[in-house]
Amino acid sequence: MIKYAGILLTGTFISAISQVLLKKSALKKYDSVLREYLNLEVFFAYLLFVIATLMSIIAYKGIPLSMGPLLEATGYIYITIFGIAIFKEKMNRRKLMALLCIVMGIVFYSVF
Repeated sequence: MIKYAGILLTGTFISAISQVLLKKSALKKYDSVLREYLNLEVFFAYLLFVIATLMSIIAYKGIPLSMGPLLEATGYIYITIFGIAIFKEKMNRRKLMALLCIVMGIVFYSVF
């Protein structure tokens, strides 16, 4: 079961990377609408989403359905870290409290 949980966590991390690529692409200016959607960054981001989805399918073969959303909630943590590190977003008290709730929920579910 640990192996499948690792696969799901890795897929969630890959999905977070994909979201960062899409945001970076959205922040750029393009000379046409077609180029905005048909460029290497967007294509690679969607390819990563497909890989993450396949990893989720594989992971659900070995973990209980009730554990999946719990592990996928770690994506919020990855996205927050990427937002701060890459996009220089500010961490405020509300975001910190939300992340603490997510982490406490994961720990609570894992222990009990």
